[in-house]
Amino acid sequence: MKVKDTLIVLAIVSFMSLFSNVLGTKANIIQSIPGLLILGAIAFVGMMMSKYLPGGIPAAAYVVTIGCILTVPGVPGADIINAYVKNVGFVALCTPILAYAGVAIGKDLDAFAKSGWRICVLAIVVFVGTYIASAIIAQGILKSLGQI
Repeated sequence: MKVKDTLIVLAIVSFMSLFSNVLGTKANIIQSIPGLLILGAIAFVGMMMSKYLPGGIPAAAYVVTIGCILTVPGVPGADIINAYVKNVGFVALCTPILAYAGVAIGKDLDAFAKSGWRICVLAIVVFVGTYIASAIIAQGILKSLGQI
């Protein structure tokens, strides 16, 4: 994917997320824009790192790593980033991404149909495993920080 195409897709998803966020949360458009711009910039940098750095690491790994580093308390600017991004709801981000995924799957419906029932079982196992692992990690971190 070219840089221009990446920017166009990110702009479309950000625009859709903006309206999803305004409809789904109490934040208004002006409050939502800075947080979405920050998230879009992090996504763009992660996608470019995946494309141009050696190692074949997925863009999602770079995006998550950059996001985590930039929001760790004590990192310069973390308080500002957290203040802006807290105005963006998680569901508002999921809606356009899932819509895009649905369109992508619909485009290759024959390949999806060939996967059969096993893909559903695999998806359920991945979702449950991810949820349980996330809960265990969150429990450990929150307990070590004295939050629970």
